[in-house]
Amino acid sequence: MSSFLSGRIALFIDGANLHATAKALGFEIDYGRLLDACKARGNPVRAFYYTAIVEDQEHVPLRTLVDWLDYNGYAVVTKAAKEYVDASGHRKFKGKMDVELAVDAMELAAHIDQMVLFSGDGDLRSLVEAVQRRGVRVTVVSTLHPPMIAEELRRQADVFIDLMELRSMIGRDRPQRSPTRLHAP
Repeated sequence: MSSFLSGRIALFIDGANLHATAKALGFEIDYGRLLDACKARGNPVRAFYYTAIVEDQEHVPLRTLVDWLDYNGYAVVTKAAKEYVDASGHRKFKGKMDVELAVDAMELAAHIDQMVLFSGDGDLRSLVEAVQRRGVRVTVVSTLHPPMIAEELRRQADVFIDLMELRSMIGRDRPQRSPTRLHAP
């Protein structure tokens, strides 16, 4: 996050979208380093993390992450993921957090100078425009290669940062999984 970040900053992290973007780029986000980077460049008023959670799965990495974020300076906003069966008969889950994110951003807009949105979801373009009308500069973080950001969202932002540019500052390599052995050597 460049030197342009200053003043009162709020982070809005679309958890599922940021996870998919970082995964596509081959690394994981170190959320402690992310918050430290913002603190070094401005005054973070709030750091929100939005995600849907599958309620019957207690011991999953997402639950561990959400607990860690909650204890380490993030305002975590969750809701139960909705289960459905797709056309192929596979059990799937979905849980969009756009409305929750938009409500929080609009409520906080009068108290911040800059909004940093970690998402590529084009549905958030109208939110960005509304926050800008209230005098807030908006930085959107996603990636163009592979394309994970809606063009209309990228164009609406005051500043677009490709997540790959932040890798050395806020990323860590994804752990490599060793192949499972089927037979004893």
